Amino acid sequence: MVENKPPSSRLHATVEGRVQGVSYRAFVEHHAYLLRLTGWVRNRWDGTVEVLAEGEPGELEKLLAALYRGPRAADVSNIQLEWQPATGEFSSFSVRMTG
Repeated sequence: MVENKPPSSRLHATVEGRVQGVSYRAFVEHHAYLLRLTGWVRNRWDGTVEVLAEGEPGELEKLLAALYRGPRAADVSNIQLEWQPATGEFSSFSVRMTG
């Protein structure tokens, strides 16, 4: 019996609140690694954090829950998110320069 794997998806999220200067990017990178997701995270000039992650939908849901929770010093006030089909363009998850 062959198990059907769910198709990969992409989560594009902009996290608002106290999310810079609190190790939020390292927190996201760690969770993405544990969940075997690919993509990136970066600070934005407007004080938000942007996340682009690809992987199995269930694992992306777990990452989204972690994004809402954040590290201890963070205070997430809102997350703008968009679900898209995965492109497969990433081979790992990384922290990018502020953009």
